[in-house]
Amino acid sequence: MNKKQIDPESSPWAPFGIQLRKSREARGLRQEELAPLIGCSPSHLSYVELAHRPPTRKLAELADEVLETGGTLLLMWYQLKNAAILEGFPEYARYEALAEQIRIFEIDIIPGLVQTLAYTTAVTMGYVRQGHATMEEAEEHISFRINRQKVIERTPPPVIHVVLDEGCLRRIIGGRDVMVEQLLRLEELAELPNVIIQVAPYTLGENRPLTHTVHLLTMPTRRILVYGEIEQRGYIDRDTKSAATLTRSYDRLAVEALGQTESLAFIRSTRRDLEWMST
Repeated sequence: MNKKQIDPESSPWAPFGIQLRKSREARGLRQEELAPLIGCSPSHLSYVELAHRPPTRKLAELADEVLETGGTLLLMWYQLKNAAILEGFPEYARYEALAEQIRIFEIDIIPGLVQTLAYTTAVTMGYVRQGHATMEEAEEHISFRINRQKVIERTPPPVIHVVLDEGCLRRIIGGRDVMVEQLLRLEELAELPNVIIQVAPYTLGENRPLTHTVHLLTMPTRRILVYGEIEQRGYIDRDTKSAATLTRSYDRLAVEALGQTESLAFIRSTRRDLEWMST
């Protein structure tokens, strides 16, 4: 039987439907087999795949679970439902959920992938107080961020390499208690075999190889994607020359930064200083 082809630009939900169909077929399931597993009828599933009806969050969550997509479908659902997330970032998050290696350098705040719920909430409520988001958007933003972290425990897990400028640890977000919990979380993550956390100290000065936030994704095809932000918009850079240049800078940064053991000691010392100040 001929399948009806879907134009990805025909509807905002068309990319979701296309991805759902591809994931289902990759598992060797027919619509009538998948539908009862995700709580809908075969006809409803067909409508969703053809982008004639929008999916519910529950459908996206169950489909991710049954089809073992690593949370990709729920991230796509959030992309269209969540207006509070920077434009372009949900596209990055979809690639991130599939990447074999995730490399991040952050200069301002702890990266969302390794934030605690309290830290994420504090950052997001700052957007609300500044008038950049509504409470409803903030709640969706927080849920998106926390759900995204499932990639850390994916099977098989990606290699996650995070280099934090010292300012990320020194900037107090949400108060001392929130920061202490956040630093503890970094210490816990650093113990995982697939996670590397380093600190780029202030003493690097002008010799720090990178001057802006960088996200590098190594995909299963070995292609490297770069995510950047400019003028309140995120974008994916697929240019191989740009990726090669930033990868070299990132590798140099990893050499110049404190080693894993030294970085962990630095984070622990910073946390203990905060705990002492709290008492």
